[in-house]
Amino acid sequence: MTRAGRFIGYGLMAAAASLAVAMRQGLIQAIGPFPVAAVALLVGMIGVMLVFTDLMVRGLYAQVDAAKARDRDDGP
Repeated sequence: MTRAGRFIGYGLMAAAASLAVAMRQGLIQAIGPFPVAAVALLVGMIGVMLVFTDLMVRGLYAQVDAAKARDRDDGP
C-alpha cells in the first residue's frame, strides 16, 4: 500500500489554497461557468477526504496487525 493517495490529497489542498489566494487577489473570477470559490471548496474537500481516508485505513491496518501479533504471542 502506497501513500500516493495522501500525497494527491495534499496536492489538491494546496491547489485549493492557491485558487483561493488567486481569487482573493482578483486574478481569477471563474473557472468555466463555476465561481472560483466553489471550485476551491470542492477541490479542497476531495483532498481532505483522500488524506483522512488514507490515515484511517492505515490506522485500521495497524490495529489489525497489532491484534494478530498479540494473538500470536498468546498462542500455545
